[in-house]
Amino acid sequence: MLDIKFIRDYPGLIKEASRKKKIKFDVEYLLDVDRKRKELMKLIEELNAIKNQANKRIQLAESEEARKTIIAQMRELDVNSDMQNKEFKKLDEEFKRLMLLVPNIPDESVPEGDSDLDNVEIRKWGKIPEFNFPIKDHIELAKDLDIIDFERGSEVAGFRGYFLKKQAALICMAIWHYTTDILSKKGFIPMITPSLVKEEALRGTGYLPQQEDEVYRATDGMYLAGTSEVPIMSYHAGETLKEEDLPLKYTGFSSCFRTEVGSYGKDTQGIFRVHEFMKIEQVVLCENNKEESIRLHEEITRNAEEILQGLEIPYHVVLNCTGDLGLGQVKKYDIEAWVPSQKKYRETHSSSYFFDFQTRRLNIKYKTNQGETKLAYSLNNTGIATPRVLIPLLENNQQKDGSIKIPKALHKYLGFKEIKK
Repeated sequence: MLDIKFIRDYPGLIKEASRKKKIKFDVEYLLDVDRKRKELMKLIEELNAIKNQANKRIQLAESEEARKTIIAQMRELDVNSDMQNKEFKKLDEEFKRLMLLVPNIPDESVPEGDSDLDNVEIRKWGKIPEFNFPIKDHIELAKDLDIIDFERGSEVAGFRGYFLKKQAALICMAIWHYTTDILSKKGFIPMITPSLVKEEALRGTGYLPQQEDEVYRATDGMYLAGTSEVPIMSYHAGETLKEEDLPLKYTGFSSCFRTEVGSYGKDTQGIFRVHEFMKIEQVVLCENNKEESIRLHEEITRNAEEILQGLEIPYHVVLNCTGDLGLGQVKKYDIEAWVPSQKKYRETHSSSYFFDFQTRRLNIKYKTNQGETKLAYSLNNTGIATPRVLIPLLENNQQKDGSIKIPKALHKYLGFKEIKK
């Protein structure tokens, strides 16, 4: 959410942000509702002042007749006041609804484009493997080695269901441990977070109302979160932090749930797009400073790259274009790992910063050393998402005899160095 004062002063920037992000939003309509709301609020305040004065006049009335006249006037004022309050309530609800739809302003370094096809590669790492034998995709490898059961997964959990078995299950646990070790040594506070959250948590992070179709709704107004970013950000909702405690860095581990409603017909086979998965997320709260956000954005992106490098998975980093940014994102990088069977890079990580877009919704502030109170800034980045990362890990390390070599970084967490039939 942006500051309404900023929107009033710079409506042109909001129009440009909407155009660049391919988001339909009528800023003029918002400003019209805002103007009417302010005018009605002023009128209600004036009516309340008149009513207060009338109450005093009743008490000071010199005769019963004068008192009855003032009371009659009061009743008329009450009728008008009720009508104005009902109208204000409608306008206020519409104003709040619209404020949740205002897009954040993309950074000037973000290239303009329509979709992920217009994202710009900025660097790559690792040597793409060359195979002297017919390669298999992760589905065939998993079935041959009996480490992922897709058939029974779909029988038990429906479309996109799966069971991780044997070495696949152990490798995922090893990856969680490996990733947490790296991030905790860098000062990130480990957290195991709830997946079942209140509506306010999703609204505060910007997933509602924009992505309502992608979120599973439970009972009693509760939802299943698609990332631990949601509960971690809400962990400090309504809180005023101390400047000396910033930046606050968290690494959250949780089950994640996504409907994947927007991916109909895409990656229907395998474990690339699944409804339930486990993810380690980096979440950062920092001071209200653009340069600090940029510095931390690069830092958390490097952390994710270090994790992939340790897993010996070739990847590249792309700068997302304006059309591939979410409503609240100012700038975003995607890290995409090489998938040999598809002969292309596929997304495994996403790294974004928001300025005060989320913290304004969640009312997360901090007090400066000079005593000033400011809204904090927020950032987040994927540490690792499983089982998706198994796709490049299995495919890039497959051997001619059908076995899979395990990256050295995971050896100390496992009792094996390869997967054999």
